[in-house]
Amino acid sequence: MTNFVKLNNGVQLPLIGLGVYKSTPGNETYDAVISALKLGYRHIDTAQMYQNEVDVGKAVRDSGVPRSEIFVTTKLWRSEWGHQRATSAIQASLQRLGLEYVDLLLLHCPGDAATRAETWRALEEAVTKGLIRSIGVSNFGVAHLEKLLSTAQIPPAVNQIELHPFLQWREVVGYCKEKGIVLEAYSPLVKSQKLQEPVLASMAERYQVTPAQLLIRWSLQSGFVPLPKSVNPKRQAENLDVFGFSLSDADMQTLDGLEQDLVTGWDPIRNDPV
Repeated sequence: MTNFVKLNNGVQLPLIGLGVYKSTPGNETYDAVISALKLGYRHIDTAQMYQNEVDVGKAVRDSGVPRSEIFVTTKLWRSEWGHQRATSAIQASLQRLGLEYVDLLLLHCPGDAATRAETWRALEEAVTKGLIRSIGVSNFGVAHLEKLLSTAQIPPAVNQIELHPFLQWREVVGYCKEKGIVLEAYSPLVKSQKLQEPVLASMAERYQVTPAQLLIRWSLQSGFVPLPKSVNPKRQAENLDVFGFSLSDADMQTLDGLEQDLVTGWDPIRNDPV
């Protein structure tokens, strides 16, 4: 398995990213990103709402890894919707990160339906200016995507949603795959709520891996880009060490059968207006 997936604009996205949601701004986030980059991560996922862009950017700059080898994602929060606000917010993110460009900028949720199209236009203009390499969305359902695609000049490259065996969003996944939109999986470890699940524990034992590694492997074999979050270097290393085994078709089917519609966080796919 290659360690990259090609986005619909030809940009290569590393197959596993480090999420920094709820990583405390300051040393915790900085140390987590430095550690991850030392271990071989090349994909870091932050957001304006996480309030740790400054620390992510400093770690990227201090890491010694060439900037061109690190894929940095941030997200535009819904308070910044509207063409002018979004344009200013993109510049503010770049300043906080201390970077000349970001590799991927996402709308963090569908947000305000009335200003969504003009907000997307601001992202498209930032691509033209070379400030952003790729643009995408997060927490978008099929209806949100259809509406955005009806006005977009540049289609979204990514839809980042909560995905794990207990929440599979099959309609959204099928639509994105059909449209060539890569699915990124946040909370791929179910916020640790299901790591003791007997079916996961026994299967992980058979493969001689951890339940967390099993869940990340399921995500990869499902065609997703998982974004496991950890500030612990040992766990970061484990979460990246998932390319030495493959789940059988039968075991993938068993994990697919765990669907419970278990949303562990928020649910803009259902709750944000179209």
